Amino acid sequence: MMRHAVGLLSAAVIALGAAACGSDLESGGDSGGGSSGESGGGKPAITVGSANFPENVVLAEIYAGALSAKDFKVDKKLNVGSREALFPAMERGDISVLPEYTGTLLSYVTKGKSKAKDADAQVSALKSSLPAKLTVLTPSAAEDKDTVTCRKQVVDKYQLKSLEDLAKVSKNVTMGGPPELPKREGYGLKGLKRVYGIEFKQFRPLDVAGPLTVSALKSGKVDCADLFSTQSAIPANGFITLEDPKGLVEAEAVVPLIAKDVASDAQPVLDAVSAKLTTENLKDMVKRVEIDKDDAATVADDFLSENDLK
Repeated sequence: MMRHAVGLLSAAVIALGAAACGSDLESGGDSGGGSSGESGGGKPAITVGSANFPENVVLAEIYAGALSAKDFKVDKKLNVGSREALFPAMERGDISVLPEYTGTLLSYVTKGKSKAKDADAQVSALKSSLPAKLTVLTPSAAEDKDTVTCRKQVVDKYQLKSLEDLAKVSKNVTMGGPPELPKREGYGLKGLKRVYGIEFKQFRPLDVAGPLTVSALKSGKVDCADLFSTQSAIPANGFITLEDPKGLVEAEAVVPLIAKDVASDAQPVLDAVSAKLTTENLKDMVKRVEIDKDDAATVADDFLSENDLK
């Protein structure tokens, strides 16, 4: 996610902007001091962060709510930006825990060099590849992958079913997605070219699978776009996701990325959350936020209550 996959506005410029803001990263809750300090009962204070798309915000709210229910002092820094902004914030200690996606996080950390395909292998590779201060916990069964999703008119015009079909006509196609998509190793424009030979007529930088991308796809400003597999916008607008027969997009299990200095205390709580997350209930929560316009914190609180996590 890439989010999968790891989404995402940013690239190096945004990362520098986030760094310049110091502890004043864009926040959806209280501003906090990273993982330093302790809460009552000797538990460490934890700052939960999120990327700037609804699903990741909901997951961050779930993490924050579960930890708060177990008497951790929790601050939130939500809608910070893409991985290119979030990862340096994790390294600096501005954020203690972050909902991540195994495939795109691994691709980011290893610059696309890892060959791990399934979630367990990806987690193992991450634990040996992440900076010394960071680790990942137990992955959930919930998965959200990056997709190339197109307008039905484009699919019908070119008789598209898969990315292999798209490669034959890609020089006639305009692609939309987050600004960092052309630079990413693994999945991204580089990966699409390397694995399928896809070279688009034009790439339009938009947002992270958000309203700008959806609007551009609906209006025909782009023919295809990078959307997430859990997004309600795909069925709601009759968009069609192209198949990936060569497996360019690897497993993208939702997993907590966490600072090691708080990991041992927080792991039982976050493992319990991961045990209850599935792709289906994640899709349902995303729909509530994207389509029904429910507040992310309310959706997260309902999930925690329904699964006896608070």
